[in-house]
Amino acid sequence: METLTKNNFKDYFNSIAQKRKKRVVSKYYWQEISDYCKYYSHEDSSILEVGCGSGDLLANIEGAKKVGIDFSSEYIAWAKEKHGDKKIDFILMDANDIQLNQTFDLILISNLIGFVDDIQNVFEQIKKCSHPNTKIIVQYYNSFWEPVIKFSEAIGLKERTPWQNWLSTRDINNLLFVSGFDVYRNTKRLIFPIYIPIISFILNKYLAKFPIFRFFSFNIYSFAKPLPETNAEYFEHKYSTTVVIPARNESGNIENAILRLPKFGKHVEIIFIEGNSTDDTWTKIQEIQKKYASTHDIKIGQQKGKGKADAVREGYKIATSDILMILDADLTVPPEDIPKFYNAIASGKGDFINGTRLVYPMDKEAMRFLNYLGNHFFSWAFTWLLEQRFKDTLCGTKVMFRTDYIKLTKNRKYFGEFDPFGDFDLLFGAHKLNLKIVEVPIRYRERTYGETNISRFKHGLILLRMCAFASRKCKFI
Repeated sequence: METLTKNNFKDYFNSIAQKRKKRVVSKYYWQEISDYCKYYSHEDSSILEVGCGSGDLLANIEGAKKVGIDFSSEYIAWAKEKHGDKKIDFILMDANDIQLNQTFDLILISNLIGFVDDIQNVFEQIKKCSHPNTKIIVQYYNSFWEPVIKFSEAIGLKERTPWQNWLSTRDINNLLFVSGFDVYRNTKRLIFPIYIPIISFILNKYLAKFPIFRFFSFNIYSFAKPLPETNAEYFEHKYSTTVVIPARNESGNIENAILRLPKFGKHVEIIFIEGNSTDDTWTKIQEIQKKYASTHDIKIGQQKGKGKADAVREGYKIATSDILMILDADLTVPPEDIPKFYNAIASGKGDFINGTRLVYPMDKEAMRFLNYLGNHFFSWAFTWLLEQRFKDTLCGTKVMFRTDYIKLTKNRKYFGEFDPFGDFDLLFGAHKLNLKIVEVPIRYRERTYGETNISRFKHGLILLRMCAFASRKCKFI
């Protein structure tokens, strides 16, 4: 088999482009890649594809601004011919020397790194087109299939290709890291790249998502974002924060929430949302707002609907800060730990910060046994559904940027709106936005006032229903 060199690299791909213009090649295979990338693209995002080929991937995904670059003049000409009616900029440019004076929200690299001479250099080039919240999706072949691919080429079932890189996931992740990127998720998909009615559907949409079958997946995806800023002084006072405290029958905890919440960041805005209490919680909230008006920025409101999710949304509607946080009024998550969440998101270690109560030993009466089992079940379910480790999904403290929350609300109908607590709604939404989700361990404390508002069986069944619904929306796609 011919070795790919700098002299014949462009000639080879130009010849391939000419051949593919005359026939449809592996349409099913390429469509699967397009459909998966489309899941993580959004209509208001700017998108760059490096090695765009015929431009089909860019044409099939959403984006406010889409740019494709390729070093093959034939591919660029073909892309412009096929998709000239779409608002896509196709530019003749070498991935080893990217000259674009702009940054992008999403950068795609599909079926390219196997053919480049210096993968690290390509990754370093795309770093120039990245801002702190840029997401990178790198798609490449599973090295397990190398013998099969070579055999298919030898007997004529597949078009011959020059020598290429067959790297492991660990190798790709390491190259991304040394190039300045943080890999936060790896996914395997597609165990049968040929379309056969019913058979391909069952194998790829369902069986390929389970552990044993995933090993044989043809495509691997690495998700990454630029490594965060490490200078603490840079982010210590960079962002303002809104802490929303939903409160129902929590009169005895309202003042402690204020007294125990530390000062952090540029500014802290506190919003109490009272939810149909039967005690004097609303009276206490009004009293505390007046009492601490000179030292704290406190806003208050009463929810019109029911449930914690509705209360949080009411609070977020009037929030004005850069970062949005939730602090349960039962104070089982200590207010003193809230700055840890600010530090994690402000420093860029994550885009969505989720508290986890199941790392440290907890107070004896902090969580009932059935609740404990339920939390472990849902953490396992989410780890499988979202393909990253989750220790605790139902911790009330969750943190994200307000700009990301606004995007999440636009996608909320995708998963449905029947989560009474809002935890799953936010986690599924963050995943759909392709945010890096990071967990911060906290010590879970016993209540000092009142009783839990959670119905273990009623609400547990609702959460199970939402998991089943979401599996069709984020796993079996």
